[in-house]
Amino acid sequence: MDELLGALHYGFIQRALLAGIFIALSCSSLGVFLVLRRYSLIGDGLAHVAFGTIGLGLLLQTHPLYLSAPLVMLASLWISYLAERAKIHGDAAIGMVSALGVSTGVMLASVGRGFNVDLFSYLFGNILAISRGEVYLSVGLSLVVLSVVVLFLHDLFALTFEEEYARVLGIKTRRVVQLLTLCTALTVVLGIRVVGTMLVSSLIVFPAVTALQVARGFKAALVVAALASVGSVIAGIVVSFLLNLPTGATVVYVNFVFFGAAFVWGRWRNR
Repeated sequence: MDELLGALHYGFIQRALLAGIFIALSCSSLGVFLVLRRYSLIGDGLAHVAFGTIGLGLLLQTHPLYLSAPLVMLASLWISYLAERAKIHGDAAIGMVSALGVSTGVMLASVGRGFNVDLFSYLFGNILAISRGEVYLSVGLSLVVLSVVVLFLHDLFALTFEEEYARVLGIKTRRVVQLLTLCTALTVVLGIRVVGTMLVSSLIVFPAVTALQVARGFKAALVVAALASVGSVIAGIVVSFLLNLPTGATVVYVNFVFFGAAFVWGRWRNR
């Protein structure tokens, strides 16, 4: 316990916890909508795109996350455009764009061999090395995402469960979908610092499916997902520091433990 309390006095632990909590809240709030819409793979697809944009940022010697945010948001709109106008199913559009993103990252890694070590850190995350400026960016953008969810909660709820009914209510479903994908793009970029591009989709999917095992209503699912997400990030950061383990992978394992516990509890409660 003394070692744990001592760890909380370190500045890098405080920065990691602050940024991680806000990023976790963003991921969980969007994850419930994406999972229920069966659109959760967009997180994985945009993470692959982010891999390519990070490679470009390192090659141009600029901060990768500052370049990734606008480019990944454009990619999310491109996915929506392909799904709507090119008559391509959403999963196929995600697959096409993500494949291009990974290929771009591989090509850039081959060209700029000097930044391969830096690229590796973005692949698997390193939130313990987050800077003060990145904390401000993470908190600010997370508040933007959370504000959008709160302001458009009714529209997102209607769109998630019955898109045709949402249109009847006068909701501009196309704009709401675009808003959801843009927020997802922002959240994916933020989550890269926590678990990396290879694991960032887990921050979106795990808390949502965990909540759906035990929650009896939609608002309850949002609350449980937020608690599971924040708890997994806090526990992952602390455990990884104390046991000298990779932080991103530890966060994912904690998420899996939470899901397992929720699954068992849900089955036992419904017997």
